[in-house]
Amino acid sequence: MSPLTKRRWRNFRANGRAFWSLCIFAVLFAIALCAEFVANDKPLLVSYRGHWMTPVTSFYPETAFNGDFRTEADYRAPEVQCLIVTGGSETCFDDPDGAMAEARTSGTVDGAAVETGWLLWPPIPYSYDTVNNLGRAAPSPPDAQHWLGTDDTARDVLARVIYGFRLSVGFALVVTLLTSVIGIAAGAVQGYFGGWVDLTFQRLIELWSSTPMLYVIIIVGAIWRLDFWSLVILSVMFGWTALVGVVRAEFLRARNFEYVRAARALGVSDGRIMFRHVLPNAMVATVTMLPFIIAGAIGSLAALDFLGFGLPSSAPSLGELTLQAKQNLQAPWLGFTAFFTFAIMLSLLVFIFEGVRDAFDPRKTFK
Repeated sequence: MSPLTKRRWRNFRANGRAFWSLCIFAVLFAIALCAEFVANDKPLLVSYRGHWMTPVTSFYPETAFNGDFRTEADYRAPEVQCLIVTGGSETCFDDPDGAMAEARTSGTVDGAAVETGWLLWPPIPYSYDTVNNLGRAAPSPPDAQHWLGTDDTARDVLARVIYGFRLSVGFALVVTLLTSVIGIAAGAVQGYFGGWVDLTFQRLIELWSSTPMLYVIIIVGAIWRLDFWSLVILSVMFGWTALVGVVRAEFLRARNFEYVRAARALGVSDGRIMFRHVLPNAMVATVTMLPFIIAGAIGSLAALDFLGFGLPSSAPSLGELTLQAKQNLQAPWLGFTAFFTFAIMLSLLVFIFEGVRDAFDPRKTFK
């Protein structure tokens, strides 16, 4: 690690709000990345006749447990659970609860000894698309089984929040990365070369920026079915201009500095001067814009899903959760969940990038 990198890390670490926001966000994002092991309607581990199976990562048909169907086993069904616990006893199809109880208490089924099995479930035994048999109207309020309640199709809200958090943050990070690469490159070329290159780019950017991104995506979404990557492409197409202005201004200011003239006199290539010598000086202004790009990407995805022109309704979208909150005013837990999820997620990201901005600023030093 270079001395400059060490100094930047010390500055970031000294900013308590940014550092602890990074720690909290890292924990939340790590949980979301492992969502299949935290919230899933498949067991993490199954013991069946002395063999260990991992349904959360592998496909097992019902016939693997002495069932009747070759389709994937429904591990939430009492018959399948009974087959696993009793080692595949046929009594499960007649009385699954009684057979399971007999196997667990005495290790026998109908007087015959069996090798009992077991299932290890994740902390939240529901996936984002699991429809639960509540026995009452949906949406249902929070209880011991559903910590944040269920939505209007009886799906667990907490499971959808975990998967939706991963989807929103992943979408924002991919869009921000791609828009930053394109925007920084375009701004660097404009500011460094200037002249007709700068004028031509500026006129094209003015025309492109005047196009309403949200309306275009809505029109495209009304014609074709959009998925994650198509939304990423459309967002990058209209979002790359956000960084062009600040990067262009920094390069226009720095291109006539003495160290740039000296590098040119020594025969250093323009590309090396731009991205090795000038770009680091433009990083403070660039990093300053990143929180707005990330927040805008998350907000755009949520807005499109709220309007019904984004991801499919089955996707674990926070915007779709917000739409359900609007349509079910009698279920306030949906609105509170959506609000606090967005508030916490965006606040943590803004605090983190504020610390990154200050760490890259050579004029600020924390003690």
